[in-house]
Amino acid sequence: MSKVAVSVEERAHVASSRLTLRDYLTKEWLPAIEHTIRPTTCRSYVAHVECHILPALGSVQPQKLCPAQINALYAKLGRSGKRNGQGLTALSVRHVHAVLHRALKDAVRWGRLARNPVDLADPPRAAARGHELRTWSAEQLAAFLDSHHDDRLYALWHTLAMTGLRRGEALGLRWQDVDLEAGRLSVRRALVPSGREVVVSEPKTARGRRVVALDPGTVAVLKGQAARQLQEQQDAGWTETGLVFTNEDGAALHPEVVSRFFRGAVKETMMPDIRLHDLRHTHATLALRAGIHPKVVSERLGHATVSITLDTYSHAIPAMQEEAAVKIAGLVFVPREG
Repeated sequence: MSKVAVSVEERAHVASSRLTLRDYLTKEWLPAIEHTIRPTTCRSYVAHVECHILPALGSVQPQKLCPAQINALYAKLGRSGKRNGQGLTALSVRHVHAVLHRALKDAVRWGRLARNPVDLADPPRAAARGHELRTWSAEQLAAFLDSHHDDRLYALWHTLAMTGLRRGEALGLRWQDVDLEAGRLSVRRALVPSGREVVVSEPKTARGRRVVALDPGTVAVLKGQAARQLQEQQDAGWTETGLVFTNEDGAALHPEVVSRFFRGAVKETMMPDIRLHDLRHTHATLALRAGIHPKVVSERLGHATVSITLDTYSHAIPAMQEEAAVKIAGLVFVPREG
């Protein structure tokens, strides 16, 4: 029996095609999935395809692609993936691997391939991620917020720091998602950049849709934000978006512009340099060091699992270990009277 006959018998035969990897990725795969993923993810996929995959493998037919060719791509990217002659990091190469793997996995699912050659490829091992995140101490955070208390975006900085919301989640927050009487807000969507535009996206993870409790101070800050917004609505040209944090005309804030404003605010106060996203890291780190249960912290952050929280903020665990050791010893070795 011929190999083709055997393949047909095993239902693994795929009709021969002259379709190249370039045509498949750019004309079939990316157009098919672009509306099913976040805009930022889509841009990342396009960049990996155009900059890393197609220059080396674009002319190859997917059916003829072999693990050796894929491994050669990974090796080449590791040596000369950047303009300065230094290769991409192992983690970046693994991102390329993930994109190619998903693309050809879909090709198998769609009947374009019998099997995924990327399954047999060997991406480099990613180096262990450093545990040192850029965060502020409670004193530094308090000093920053105090210095910018009168800024128009103060309520945004405060809310990010006190809730651990992602940038897009805070910018996508609507007044209908905030219950100031109950002291909580609901994360239901996010605003993400798409070039110069801003688009609505689903939360990053399935657990991203969540309810986050607010402390009394944050409730007061959000009430002040509502009052400020009512005053701004008196001006002509106001656009009603229902968003909590907006431009002066009511339109949505662009995430990248907000990050730029934050960098300027940090520079003005001469605080240790951190990114806007590091307010989220600061929130989580302070919570864990204060003894808040990791599961609670994970729920506030919207992580998919508690293990992600613990892996990301393992730098805060030693302090918790020391505190636990002292408490356990205190329970066992009770001081004797007299």
